[in-house]
Amino acid sequence: MGIYRELSRSPGVFRILAAQLLARFPFGMLSITVLLHIQLTYGNYTSAGLILAAQSIGQAISGPLASRLMGRLGMRPVLTATTIVCTALLVTIALTHFPIAVLTAIAFVVGLTTPPITPAVRTLYPTMVPGNRLTGLFSLDASAQEIIWIIGPVVAVVISGQISTVWGLLIAAGFMFVGGFWFILSPEVGRITVPPSRRRLGAVLTRPTVVVSTVLTFFFVASFAAVEAGIVAAFGHGGIEAGIILAIFSAGSVVGGLILGHRDVRPWSMFWRVMIVLVGTLLCLVSLNPIWLSIVLFFGGAGIAPFFAASLAIVSSTVKFSETAEAYGWVGTGMLVGVALGSAAAGVAIDQVGANGGIIVSAALLIATAITAVIAVPWVPDLRGRDASPLADTEPVRLPPL
Repeated sequence: MGIYRELSRSPGVFRILAAQLLARFPFGMLSITVLLHIQLTYGNYTSAGLILAAQSIGQAISGPLASRLMGRLGMRPVLTATTIVCTALLVTIALTHFPIAVLTAIAFVVGLTTPPITPAVRTLYPTMVPGNRLTGLFSLDASAQEIIWIIGPVVAVVISGQISTVWGLLIAAGFMFVGGFWFILSPEVGRITVPPSRRRLGAVLTRPTVVVSTVLTFFFVASFAAVEAGIVAAFGHGGIEAGIILAIFSAGSVVGGLILGHRDVRPWSMFWRVMIVLVGTLLCLVSLNPIWLSIVLFFGGAGIAPFFAASLAIVSSTVKFSETAEAYGWVGTGMLVGVALGSAAAGVAIDQVGANGGIIVSAALLIATAITAVIAVPWVPDLRGRDASPLADTEPVRLPPL
């Protein structure tokens, strides 16, 4: 745990951590708030699903594109433009009543202009701390982001249910704007210069670790979407038990990240961290008693943040600094696609066999994650005692003729 005391001595680390968490906080609110707002405004869930799908597609496209633009145009200009546009569009959705076709187009642009805070901050981290502390910082980031998923949905439901969905959207937009500009105006962001990648878009996917991280996080995050659907189905949309159980699941991730996430990554680290989550998920099939689910999911959650910390470390340590933002953009796209497909697969299974169907789908996806982690062992670097900083950007040096 001494790694966290060491991190506290690095100037600006906790300020940047807090600023990016506030800027990303709306991500934990928007899905539920948009779903409730569109359903109440237009009277059906089909329209809400269409709007969320359009937004997700836009986000999936923007991940690598916006990240790459930060190397071309600079981090501050890209973050400023996307924060202003995305905030304005969220306010537009809250205060207007356009036809569904128009609103779908607006939602797509919302996704397309979602501020690339996540790849930006993960590109920034290696410039703020020595390489031997980077895995610990990634772990702290992965643990802290669980706050978004513990508190965000609760805030969304309380505001949208007790006040109005309009205020839910406006408050999410406010968090995005205030947190975004706190992060953008931070001195560390102003000092960083991301060199533009000299390779074409997508060339970073030739690096095995980027593909490994993207595929693993796709299956891993899809499993969360499935188990969440199963838990909600078990207790109904109005049951408070589902929210408490899922919050405990995230709390387990926070604890696991603080205890395990800073450990050096080894080739088998991804596999063993997935197995913790898989065991907890399989134990859910024993009983749907809320106390039992809380216990086993707290245990299973202990593998989540350490898994993400390892995923970030293997990317950071094997790509050039100019490619890190795009690499994290691709990983983020994998997560978004995973959420969509995991939710869809769980929905079909729940209709067929009940709430356990979602848990079964989640377990199957975690088994796929574990198998992929085994296959990926030859490409996962052994970072014991090694620096997790990105590779230096170098180019040939022209010597004068003799």
